[in-house]
Amino acid sequence: MNLLRKIFLLFIITILVIPAFSEEGTDSGFNFQMDIEIGAESINEGETEVSYQMLSINPDFAFGNFGIGLDLTFHYRFDDGNGNFDFREEDWTTSNDRTFLDIYLPIFRYIRYGHKGDSVYGKIGSIEDGTLGNGFIMSNYSNTNFLPEQRMVGLAFDLDGKLFNFPYIGIETFAGNLAKMDVFGTRIFVRPLTSLAIPIIEDLQIGTTAAFDREPDALYDFTEIPEDLSSVYSPDTVSIYGVDFKQPIISNSTISLAVFGDIAFQSGSGTTNAGGLLGIGGQMIGFINYGLNALVLGDNFVPFYFDSVYDLYREAKYEVYDGSMNIDGYYGWLTSLGFTFLDGMFSFNTSVDGSFERRSDEPTTFPHLRSVLVVGEGLLPGFFFDASYDKRYIEDWSDLIDADNAVIGLNINYKTGPAVITLGYDLRYVPEDGSWDTTSKLSTSISLF
Repeated sequence: MNLLRKIFLLFIITILVIPAFSEEGTDSGFNFQMDIEIGAESINEGETEVSYQMLSINPDFAFGNFGIGLDLTFHYRFDDGNGNFDFREEDWTTSNDRTFLDIYLPIFRYIRYGHKGDSVYGKIGSIEDGTLGNGFIMSNYSNTNFLPEQRMVGLAFDLDGKLFNFPYIGIETFAGNLAKMDVFGTRIFVRPLTSLAIPIIEDLQIGTTAAFDREPDALYDFTEIPEDLSSVYSPDTVSIYGVDFKQPIISNSTISLAVFGDIAFQSGSGTTNAGGLLGIGGQMIGFINYGLNALVLGDNFVPFYFDSVYDLYREAKYEVYDGSMNIDGYYGWLTSLGFTFLDGMFSFNTSVDGSFERRSDEPTTFPHLRSVLVVGEGLLPGFFFDASYDKRYIEDWSDLIDADNAVIGLNINYKTGPAVITLGYDLRYVPEDGSWDTTSKLSTSISLF
């Protein structure tokens, strides 16, 4: 634990020194704040759920477009059942399953420069919106599905040639877990008609994307092992490639509209399976986001492969990818609608996708719904919260309120003065064994600066 003591000492020095500089740096855009969070969390240890007390120290630094957030979290029990104080050393010690990088990279909750869509954007840490291009291959991939038991550190980096007055080319990159480098991808795009300076078509963007999962069973062992293979079974790398285009039609503060399309290829089953998307989308009157897409999916092709809950459904998707489960191709649809009011303090977004012809023997053709509701701080006196609901295989309306095959999240916060009380709850369905994985959290955080 010597390294842990050194981290504590360095951190205490930082806490004492930084505030002294923060006031002087206010004019130059420097800001510092820190939360100390005290509470309780339930953590799954094997097949047992154990309740721990929790202490978390979370400083945030910001300077212009640059920001960094750190996380030092400790779990402990005053009584381990035998009358002894118990410090959860698993949080800070390596093992066969957790390397040095797995443990200490997550200290960096995030490091960020700019925002998605800027000419230069970079973020390292917890990322919930990993997207490449139009999202047909990677759409809102999240590396936070296993919090608080496991924090993964990802990386997103985008660079547009507009930054150098060379708007003809750009690149988007993403990695879900830098410690393992399992899920990662990149997209290179060009604007071939920019030099013509013709309105509308000068903004045409054409791109190519490649995304991979080098270790599909990196987060949990697959249960459906083929009978003819031994216990050393290891899934092959998931490889998906594609080309896309995006053509803005209208771009102003009242309404925006773009036409976009994708063609992607997967070859896990020994044959190349293809799928395509053609859609329109944009924003109306400043607060309504919309999208409407048509899908053409070949046999065993999985659209939006790396999505927001991919880490929870890795095995189910891989069975289709490698041909263990055969899914006939179909024509499908995807629609999305969202609202954002009061400078983002209230937002709701929902999307639904499915097949034009549902087949009772193939649940993957059933509709899939994802909704996110955010009520930000300042809208209600003292309270702010966020809730999410991701539901797969919706056969009829009654399934919408059935938690089977669903991922449910809720965080309720109450702020009084510098203190925030948070009640967090996550309910995740594990399709491989039909079980439920629940995580609950009750904590109090105090902003010191």
